[in-house]
Amino acid sequence: MIQWVYEQACQSQAGQVVVATDDQRILAAVEAFGGEVCMTSKDHPSGTDRLQEVCSILSLSDDQVVVNVQGDEPLMPPGVINQVARNLIETGSDMATLSEEIDCAADLIDPNIVKVVTNQKSMAMYFSRAAIPYPRDEFAAQEKSLPVFINCQRHLGIYAYRVALLNRYVQWQPTALEKTEKLEQLRALWHGVDIHVAQAIENIPPGIDTEKDLQRTLAMLNEQTR
Repeated sequence: MIQWVYEQACQSQAGQVVVATDDQRILAAVEAFGGEVCMTSKDHPSGTDRLQEVCSILSLSDDQVVVNVQGDEPLMPPGVINQVARNLIETGSDMATLSEEIDCAADLIDPNIVKVVTNQKSMAMYFSRAAIPYPRDEFAAQEKSLPVFINCQRHLGIYAYRVALLNRYVQWQPTALEKTEKLEQLRALWHGVDIHVAQAIENIPPGIDTEKDLQRTLAMLNEQTR
């Protein structure tokens, strides 16, 4: 799986693709297929903290743009990686991410699906595992439905940062909100970081968290190679 993620990222416009890990098995797997890998501490409270260590090891400058692609996203479109990096640069933000429209009420109330609401400048107001916004009238009805007047958004776990922001981020302790929701981006939001959010230009297939997810992804790959 990690080779799939690596090769997808290599098809983007990134100048360098590096796997960050604290696991010797992943290190060995990446070296076996000829990828670049960086061994990090096991003590990081989040992936963002791990990313900062890699930036430090590589001596990246403060203005360097870094995109964090999760290792369980083997079908991440290269165009989406380019998009989030481009959005960061064009908006002058220190951090950028992506979302997609939620089209059913079940997804809005699913705690495994992270939701995001933004302001009129496309900056994040809050991320949550709860239903936000909460459609009071629609959910009060016997059959729950999504409101037609607002676009509910699912947050997609891909981020672009400037290294300067990552260097500040690791100096902040995990916040109560971050620990409650188990969402590391809330640490940045708590400290006043503007997080730009845009709708992804391509559909991002679900990542792999369970055996069921794995089988679904294998079926998708088999379909693509026919």
